[in-house]
Amino acid sequence: MSTTLEQDLRAVASPLMNSNIPDGPLESKWTDYKGHMKLVNPANKRKYTIIVVGTGLAGGAAAASLGEMGYNVLNFCIQDSPRRAHSVAAQGGINAAKNYANDGDSVYRLFYDTIKGGDYRAREANVHRLAEVSVNIIDQCAAQGVPFAREYGGALTNRSFGGAQVSRTFYARGQTGQQLLLGAYSSLMRQVHEKTVTLYTRREMLDLVMVDGKARGIVVRNLVTGKLETYAGHAVLLATGGYGTVFYLSTNAVNSNPTAAWRCHKHGALFANPCYTQIHPTCIPQEGDYQSKLTLMSESLRNDGRVWVPKQAGDKRKPNEIPEEERDYFLERRYPAFGNLVPRDIASRAAKLECDNGKGVGLTGKAVYLDFRDAIKRLGQQVVKERYGNLFQMYEEITNEDPYKVPMRIYPASHYTMGGLWVDYNLMTNIPGLFALGEANFSDHGANRLGASALMQGLADGYFVIPYTLGNYLATKQPADNLTTEHEAFKAAAAKVQEMTDKLLSIQGDTTPTEFWRALGKIVWDNVGMGRNEAGLKKAIEEIKALRAEFWKKVKVDGRGDTLNKNLEFAGRVADYLELGELMAIDALHREESCGGHFREEYQQDGEAKRDDEKFCYVAGWKYTGDVSSPELHKEPLHFESIKLQQRDYK
Repeated sequence: MSTTLEQDLRAVASPLMNSNIPDGPLESKWTDYKGHMKLVNPANKRKYTIIVVGTGLAGGAAAASLGEMGYNVLNFCIQDSPRRAHSVAAQGGINAAKNYANDGDSVYRLFYDTIKGGDYRAREANVHRLAEVSVNIIDQCAAQGVPFAREYGGALTNRSFGGAQVSRTFYARGQTGQQLLLGAYSSLMRQVHEKTVTLYTRREMLDLVMVDGKARGIVVRNLVTGKLETYAGHAVLLATGGYGTVFYLSTNAVNSNPTAAWRCHKHGALFANPCYTQIHPTCIPQEGDYQSKLTLMSESLRNDGRVWVPKQAGDKRKPNEIPEEERDYFLERRYPAFGNLVPRDIASRAAKLECDNGKGVGLTGKAVYLDFRDAIKRLGQQVVKERYGNLFQMYEEITNEDPYKVPMRIYPASHYTMGGLWVDYNLMTNIPGLFALGEANFSDHGANRLGASALMQGLADGYFVIPYTLGNYLATKQPADNLTTEHEAFKAAAAKVQEMTDKLLSIQGDTTPTEFWRALGKIVWDNVGMGRNEAGLKKAIEEIKALRAEFWKKVKVDGRGDTLNKNLEFAGRVADYLELGELMAIDALHREESCGGHFREEYQQDGEAKRDDEKFCYVAGWKYTGDVSSPELHKEPLHFESIKLQQRDYK
């Protein structure tokens, strides 16, 4: 590990981490900044080629917006259709400070809830901008035809989500992500039809191409033909999601992966706060050792469902046989102000604690109940069905249990990642011309994301932020030159990717990439999961190093590199997981405090996370040094002017 870790822990701003936050009052920064940005005139926009990697909410919204503005956009996705981007899996809703419920919501309250929910480890200016533009997102999506739930009279309705005491979450039953993605997809395909956007499906980005210190292109593998392809542009926008699949079992699609971001990191892009990972409390529990993924049950279910365990440890009676007085509604008991709608990190740790104390339910004892008995009595089954019917149907199909009659069983699982590539206020990394949007960046959620805020951030970045900040970069830093892929940098980058491909194919060991991935996931989940401690993190680092060495000796990749080859795809990703997993443990070991989803067991008070603001009130940005085991730490101090730093309290 780099000697920088032994330096004074007080945050001193790194020259690589200039946040470029505008001057002026917090509530007017974004408006004033937009008014003074440099612009690219309409006739010049068509001279610029913009590469957008990803077609989820952030990538699809950005590509559609930039195409509509007149840029020449090249849009890449790993799936066979943009409609399969993982944003489709988001269920419960999207936040916006509309105050339609007239219950006291405001831009400031959404800003405050987001900062507090992230345990005061997010940048104020970015979060306030997110809260500001949230109100526009709903109008944009409604105009696209997104079928948000409505009141009887036709007005859009809201429901509550964790970490808030107001109802600000707009939703489309349990399919909100899918419906929002279809809205972005329709706008994107209109631009494809207009030929401002060229869509490349079944392509995986494997490297970044840099020319004169700027991001100027990418190398992708055509997943059908196996051919390596290079593309040049004047800026590269990464919207490739997070790294939750490092845990192997997660709520993410199996194809979701951090390879594009990680390869950019190895070109010098800082990776910020990798230890900030979110464990979602409402997941269908694991049933076997050979599952490939886990299935999420929306946080919206905690609006009407009550979470409980038997009061007596080891009670194996069926749930409907346990009387009311022998049930422990532990979230309502411990957090009376928020009850079942506490933030995800708190709900997850509370569920784990009950299971660790022997009160877990189901065959494995790694589950708690989510019970709708009282909601059905109060509202009627039909109302519950209208709100959550597709989620109940999905649960029954997976478990063969009817949640209208028997409580759901849930347990925490890896879900979202708050860490990611470091970006400034403009969403640009420390590599000029390389931008990161949505879950691929670190910027808005601190140490814990509030539910229904991922969709909000993705669309905010794509529709309302990058169209301004990208133009400002191009107008001041990047002339509309005619760089082509004939440049030597593209040939060198493609050769490097081919070299790694040949190496993976040549090893011909006896262990599949998936077996290595599963082994890594267990190490990371056990030691860098819901609870972390010094001994476990040091153990994880050594075990990951050993596993990585074994991977490069024993991995078996069948087939060829010049055709469709899923084994080869996974092998490249697992190689990156084995490096990123170690960085997650290094970051968690260095951060000697508990905050949000990062829970160091040595740093707690009354079972709650205990921060150390004097030593750790900063963003940790890690630079690749050529040795993945010795990253270099850089710091961006966090300054709070509008909100007072204090320990979170949801009781």
